Amino acid sequence: MVLQIDLSALRANYRTLAGLAPGARAAAVVKANGYGLGAEHVARALAQEGATDFFVALASEVPAVRRGAGAESRIFVLSGHMEGAALGDAIPVLNSAEQFFRDRATRPGRPFAIQLDSGMNRLGMEPGEWAGLKAEALAAAPELIMSHLACADEPDHPMNRQQLQCFREMTDGVTVPRSLAATGGILLGPDYHFDITRAGIGMYGGQPFADAKPVVRLSLPVIQTREVIAGETVGYGNTWTARRTTRVATVAAGYADGIHRALSSDGNRRRIDLLAGDNRCPVLGRVSMDLITADVSALDEVPAALDLLSPAQTVDDVADIIGTIGYEVLTSLGARYPRSYV
Repeated sequence: MVLQIDLSALRANYRTLAGLAPGARAAAVVKANGYGLGAEHVARALAQEGATDFFVALASEVPAVRRGAGAESRIFVLSGHMEGAALGDAIPVLNSAEQFFRDRATRPGRPFAIQLDSGMNRLGMEPGEWAGLKAEALAAAPELIMSHLACADEPDHPMNRQQLQCFREMTDGVTVPRSLAATGGILLGPDYHFDITRAGIGMYGGQPFADAKPVVRLSLPVIQTREVIAGETVGYGNTWTARRTTRVATVAAGYADGIHRALSSDGNRRRIDLLAGDNRCPVLGRVSMDLITADVSALDEVPAALDLLSPAQTVDDVADIIGTIGYEVLTSLGARYPRSYV
């Protein structure tokens, strides 16, 4: 098994997203181990491309990003200053009055940022809370004031304009740098860009950035092939029955590696393919913990590995089949895959 990560494509996607907001500084979101691709390698490549600001979810994610991004980069922790968190030199994004007072009491004079809730009702200070704390918080000179859009991947959703208006009402007139847009927000246009954008899923080749270059290729080794004659079944539960003699390849990967069991074929109905170059090999039967079977009858020669993810079948293609999003597919990719960086 090899998960190949094209760092040149990652850097190109970052450049393109940064170019869509030329008046803003482009930060990089590298949480969840760089969306499953290896935070240290991802951060290093993006730092080489010029990124100086990085966002993670938890304080525990900071060391790997620091090793890649270098000592001069700023690393923001989106969960803020949770009790007991070892923040080190990271910058907590404070989400409540409680976090603000904890941070100022235990880290006086150290950098911090503020997150405001503009309507998502997840993290951040609501307008009333912010109104009561605003003067004191601004006097302490935050590095950044940010919020997060709930529906940015739906450009026409009225929530986008509603949140934009709310964010402006809470922040217009402040001199602190502001940030509202992640990948989807960048694509919404200049009104949403403010001072810092936060490139995320689009850098990794996912929607809603339709022009993204593919970043990942997942190759699964073929460990055995066999002839299955008409009437024989394949895999757990006898869910696939051969209607003719079929050449079947077994590859070494499964749901223990983040390949969702819902990608199993539905009886004899085709759901997902493995690929040999441009040739499609339908998955047969159930995805099991460590093994997947596929029909390779159409191939003149069975290669050493078949691809689940490639330029011909992206993370969003796979996500659509199982009713999820590319983020989940990427971040579910298992620890058993060696990561290969090109």
